[in-house]
Amino acid sequence: MRNSLTRLNHQGLLERVWCMDIPLLRLDRVDVRFGGLLALDGFNLVLPEGGLYGLIGPNGAGKTTVFNLISGFLTPTRGDVFFSGRNITGESPHRLTALGVARTFQNIRLFEALTVLDNVLVGFHCRRRATWLEAMLLLPRYRREERGHRRRALALLEEVGLKDQARERAGDLPYGLQRRLEIARALATGPRLLLLDEPAAGLNPQETKELIDFLRELRTRHSLTLLLIEHNLRLVMGLCEHLTVLDHGLSIAAGPPAQVRRQPEVIRAYLGE
Repeated sequence: MRNSLTRLNHQGLLERVWCMDIPLLRLDRVDVRFGGLLALDGFNLVLPEGGLYGLIGPNGAGKTTVFNLISGFLTPTRGDVFFSGRNITGESPHRLTALGVARTFQNIRLFEALTVLDNVLVGFHCRRRATWLEAMLLLPRYRREERGHRRRALALLEEVGLKDQARERAGDLPYGLQRRLEIARALATGPRLLLLDEPAAGLNPQETKELIDFLRELRTRHSLTLLLIEHNLRLVMGLCEHLTVLDHGLSIAAGPPAQVRRQPEVIRAYLGE
């Protein structure tokens, strides 16, 4: 996949320059400290655009800390985070969402009292162009945007298998469908990078198999780069093209799943000596 930068040309005009060697995401020698605890220690990560990537490791390895860095919920103690060549270190979550970074959470975070449809409509907020005054006065641009977002929200719900539940209360959905709704809401933000925090948690083997097929389709249909944290090794090995393994804040292995699973450091981290 190609990335682009915008720069001034010799005539002083903005032009887009396509760059083949700029990864979509790069974490450069990142440290994160919580008091005396070093949660990440010189962590590096490079994700070219368009791949299916996994971040695995035992509990407490630092995986969620990495997600919180990328999505703007944490600022590193040292090091930098780059997105499509832009330094996004310390950027707020809403700005990163507008740039194209979306995520789901290990503990599902839906607006349970709202309908399924309204939860997805919330995701379009960062793409609105109408002003608050246009919304208050129900002016034409706001109404056009609202109609367009509702059409797209219903299309996303159909894509994740929830169109028939559009009017239901989100909190009344079964756990597995709530997971899909959270993904639909993330897709509504128009991401380039989608971070999935344990998407298979609580799913049975059949649901896990369906999730693997579903995520592959999403990647292709929406031209996404996927990075997921997952303890379900069946999903990781069946879906991801590249794995990074964390242990106590250190990257101990990286590469294709078949290669990573055989490395002694990885076996030791999961099973002990």
